[in-house]
Amino acid sequence: MDNRTKGIIATVAAVLLCGCPGLFLCLFGGLAAAGAPVTTEWQGISNSGPMESTTAFALLCVGIIFVLIPIVVGFLTLRKKAAAPDMAGPMPPAA
Repeated sequence: MDNRTKGIIATVAAVLLCGCPGLFLCLFGGLAAAGAPVTTEWQGISNSGPMESTTAFALLCVGIIFVLIPIVVGFLTLRKKAAAPDMAGPMPPAA
């Protein structure tokens, strides 16, 4: 398997494992930061109310970081690397 194929596999895995959950975290954090009510249920008791703003903004920031991970992985694995200098060519004269 060549490096390009490994890069594509790593990028797809990063998108599935980090990108998709990151988008959902961004969506949930953005809605919660806007003040949308969150309904919870614990042992049959239901509660509805807005989420704390610090928690909502933390979810938003974590989601943005998760979305950036596949972008960085794709850039680092799929970019063209600089070619090594050719040392077989003629050498400049020594001074």
